[in-house]
Amino acid sequence: MPGVTSWVVPEKGVYLKNNCSKEIIQIGRYHSDPTHKRNQMLAIPECFDEKGTAFLHSCLHTTSEWITIDEIGFLESNSCKYQQAIRTLMKHKQLLMVVRKQKLPFLEELRNHKDVFLVDLDQPYGNAGCIIMASGQGTRFGGNKLLADFNGQPLIDFSLNIIKNLFTTSVVVTIHKEIQSLCIKQNIPVLLHNFPHRNDMIRLGLETIGDHIDRCVFLPADQPLLQKESMISLLLCAENDRNSIWRTCYGDIVGSPVIFPAEFFEELQNLPLRKGGSLIINNHPDRIRTISVSDINELRDIDTPDDLSQLLHGNL
Repeated sequence: MPGVTSWVVPEKGVYLKNNCSKEIIQIGRYHSDPTHKRNQMLAIPECFDEKGTAFLHSCLHTTSEWITIDEIGFLESNSCKYQQAIRTLMKHKQLLMVVRKQKLPFLEELRNHKDVFLVDLDQPYGNAGCIIMASGQGTRFGGNKLLADFNGQPLIDFSLNIIKNLFTTSVVVTIHKEIQSLCIKQNIPVLLHNFPHRNDMIRLGLETIGDHIDRCVFLPADQPLLQKESMISLLLCAENDRNSIWRTCYGDIVGSPVIFPAEFFEELQNLPLRKGGSLIINNHPDRIRTISVSDINELRDIDTPDDLSQLLHGNL
C-alpha cells in the first residue's frame, strides 16, 4: 500500500522507506546515553524536511484512496514540514496510521482529530463486558433449544466461542442447569437463577459484572451465525464513540447484539416487569448508532425447530 514504513537498527539509527519507490533514508541517529534519561534516537530534521516530506507528497498523486504511515512518534514531532505534509494527506486521502501514546503536541493533535477512528492497540476493545442471555424457556422450540445440535455443536457454543478474548469480563445468565454445567466445563462464568423475565436476566447480569466495566454487550445465546468479526466491529465502534448505544443491523433491519455505555446501567437494572433493553433504546433514539453485519442471517435467532432447520440449510 502507498505510504511510508520506518524501522530501527539497534545502536545505529532509524530508517524510513517510501513504499512505492522503495527509496530509503535515515531519519534518526543513535545517541548513547548512559543515564537513559533521553531518547536514544535523535531526529535528523533535514531528512524529514526534504526527503521525508517528499515521500508523503508523492502519496497525493497515487490512485489509492488509502495511505499507510506505520509509525508516528517522537522523531516525527521534530519536523514542522513533515507534520504539515501529514495534515495535507489527511485532507485528501484515507490514512492508516500508528501513533504512539507519548504526550507530544502533534501526536495529541492526531489522536484528537475529529475525523480519526482511534484504536488503542494495547486494549483495542476497551473495558467492555458481555452478558450472554441464556434463560429462554424454549416453549416454542419444545425444549431447551440452546443444547440443540447445530452443525455438530450445542447451539449455545457459537455464542460462547464468539466472546473469547474480547471482554474484560463476561457471564452467562441462565435458568438451565445443563447450560450451567456446560459453562463450568469450559471455565466460563455462569449465573444460574430461577427468575422468569427478561428484566431479571439483565438485572442479575449487571449486578454480577456491571461494577467492573465501562460498557456492556447483551448477546442472545441463539444466534449461531453471528460472526466474531461483527462483534469486534461493534466493540471497536463503541470504544471509539463511548457515549452511544451501538447495535448491529443489516440495511434497515436492526438486531442484536447491543452494547450500552455504563451510564445506562441503572436504567437497565430497573426495567419494568418483562421489559428488555429495547425500552431504553426507544427512550433514547438520539443516542443510537448502528454497525452493519455482512449477512442478514447473522441477526436471525432460533425460536422453533423450523428456524433451526432453515438456518442450517440456508432456506431463508
